[in-house]
Amino acid sequence: SLPAALQPHQPFQIIVRYTTADGPAIWWLDPELTYGNAKPFVFTQGHSVCNRSFFPCFDTPAVKCTYSATVKAPAGIQVLMSATQSTYLEEEGVYQFYMEYPVPAYLVALVAGDLIPADIGPRSRVWAEPCLLPTAISKLSGMVERWLTAAESLYGPYIWGRYDIVFLPPSFPIVAMENPCLTFIISSILESDEFLIIDVIHEVAHSWFGNAVTNATWEEMWLSEGLATYAQRRITTETYGAAFTCLETAFRLDALHRQMKLLGEDNPVSKLQVKLEPGVNPSNLMNLFTYEKGYCFVYYLSQLCGDPRHFDSFLRAYIEKYKFTSVVAQDLLDSFLNFFPELKEQCVESKAGLEFERWLNATGPPLAEPDLSQGSSLTRPVETLFKLWTTEPLDSAAAASSVDLTKWRTFQTVLFLDRLLDGSPLPHEVIKKLSECYSSQLDSMNAEIRIRWLQIVVRNDYYPDLYKVRRFLENQMSRMYTIPLYEDLCTGTLKSFALEIFYQTQNQLHPNLRKTIQQILSQGLTPLPAIDTTAVTTDTPPMVLEDKVSEATNGAISLRDVNVSA
Repeated sequence: SLPAALQPHQPFQIIVRYTTADGPAIWWLDPELTYGNAKPFVFTQGHSVCNRSFFPCFDTPAVKCTYSATVKAPAGIQVLMSATQSTYLEEEGVYQFYMEYPVPAYLVALVAGDLIPADIGPRSRVWAEPCLLPTAISKLSGMVERWLTAAESLYGPYIWGRYDIVFLPPSFPIVAMENPCLTFIISSILESDEFLIIDVIHEVAHSWFGNAVTNATWEEMWLSEGLATYAQRRITTETYGAAFTCLETAFRLDALHRQMKLLGEDNPVSKLQVKLEPGVNPSNLMNLFTYEKGYCFVYYLSQLCGDPRHFDSFLRAYIEKYKFTSVVAQDLLDSFLNFFPELKEQCVESKAGLEFERWLNATGPPLAEPDLSQGSSLTRPVETLFKLWTTEPLDSAAAASSVDLTKWRTFQTVLFLDRLLDGSPLPHEVIKKLSECYSSQLDSMNAEIRIRWLQIVVRNDYYPDLYKVRRFLENQMSRMYTIPLYEDLCTGTLKSFALEIFYQTQNQLHPNLRKTIQQILSQGLTPLPAIDTTAVTTDTPPMVLEDKVSEATNGAISLRDVNVSA
């Protein structure tokens, strides 16, 4: 109740007593769904409007506040939150957390389970299940500080204190989430080094773009994702060179155009400013346009300055002006034109065909794309090999001897395989020779590469390699490495094969993922009967360590082509 004589601007306190039931923000995992199979696990995923099921809040990115939390947990369970301060009272089993900077509700996050830490830098540590910790240390030791330092040199001080990372079980429904002070990442990505690097750097970039300065409305999600993607690529350019950055960008833009082709150029979800209809989950509007069309607009603004370092200076000033607040697109664009008065005088915002308004509200592909010629040393071999395999008549000997895939970067290989996927079904002679040349090599590569080859196998009904599809799905528990294959299997003639694998492996899948796969298997058929999960007694196979898509998002378009971080 409010005080009877409350005066304007007089502070007051409201106490809300509540109980949280099962809701979309909170994911409870039995021990069998973890790597160690020893202790239960729980995590929250608030993006974009799920945290209203976690605690009473103004669940909008326009409202920011500090928070504190007290969490009681059984002995042996480590609790972490996205907070700047934490204490643990061991005798009471109570953790206390405090976030001293204002954040929107979706960035309040909690995780608890069998987690142990290791320092990987002066202000960073990784948390993971004991069996995963050595791998996490070996992949990231010293690296995060390098990326943070590069980001600070571009965009000013890192304001959140610590930058820790927690690796979550494969049930985590997206690849990564930029919770302040504590990035959440799916453990499945650990074996794919280049994807891990890009995913972590993208979340580092969110420390400035998204967390410090936030889009005030979900209709302008590109303000966080487009700017974070631009900043991510500035950081990778500084630390790994322009060629690598251009390769990764070419891979993502390829996926953008693939999605454009599937959706159609007039689809309203291809706008940067998407109209959010009542009752629609904003996460369902997250797609490659949010990231890559947003990135292309930000890149275009940087090119107007002539030198990207001038644009870095603007972004530093933008962060300083708006940190801990939420903004709309006009705030960014007005600040840009005020920072560069000579551009304002030239009326760059109204340049024919490239009007800022058109960037924001036109459907279709980006109005301009970056010059990626600095990556040609890495992308040209991919284009050459693809042409060798798809030009008739096929000269398989020349194609096979032209390149050693084991010497390629991961992004080169996935770019090549994605283009073969786009061209599938391929002539039988081509898929047969591809398998003879590459299948055994690809077996020893990471999951991002293997899943693409297996999708090629499925889309071409190449039966000699189908056993590899089964083996892969028997050892995968994550959404990003199961859904695309099940969708391809059920689109073609292999639905019975998919059903067989699913019945054998369903116990190792989170109920949410299990339900999604059941929906895929049911498409075009009478609904599948409810599956008795106690009837299947196959042992859960050991997990093989191998990119924001919500559990509510379905369809091959989103699930193969939007393998992105939040």
